[in-house]
Amino acid sequence: MEQTLVLNASYEPLKVVDWQRAMTLWAQGKVEIIAEYDKEVRSVTFSFKLPSVVRLLRFVRSRIGRHVPFTRWNIYQRDNYQCQYCGTQHKSEDLTFDHVVPAAQGGTRTWTNIATACYPCNRKKGARTPEEAGMKLQRQPVKPDPSPVFRVTFGIRRMPEDWRSWLYWNVEMENDLK
Repeated sequence: MEQTLVLNASYEPLKVVDWQRAMTLWAQGKVEIIAEYDKEVRSVTFSFKLPSVVRLLRFVRSRIGRHVPFTRWNIYQRDNYQCQYCGTQHKSEDLTFDHVVPAAQGGTRTWTNIATACYPCNRKKGARTPEEAGMKLQRQPVKPDPSPVFRVTFGIRRMPEDWRSWLYWNVEMENDLK
């Protein structure tokens, strides 16, 4: 199923919708199509290419940037894809997140209690605090301030080529990790 990137009237990325929703917005006169996929949909009377990127014709106020959503992706971003115990950098699939104070000891799933860890360090630490495990955090986990790095988090692995110029923050980081 093809996805469509929705841009605000100011060309800032807002969200991703399925192509059917994008076509509904276009038929309602709410968006213009900026880029299309090669794939076509045909009916008896007409055909059209699936929209890849659309732009709203009227500016909408966005909640993006006012707070950073607490997601695995954003935890990895905050910690720069580094294990917070051994300090090595990894691809996202080689990382997990760790409760600094384990849940079994009353630790919560919050910005200040979750840190990025590689699998070997996470296993070594187990259900103990870093002190109990004889390990030291590279830096204390904190709630990040809203910034462009955290603005667009769609959670897709293979980004369509047409999106790259609109999501340059994510593209830069992705390329640095390869």
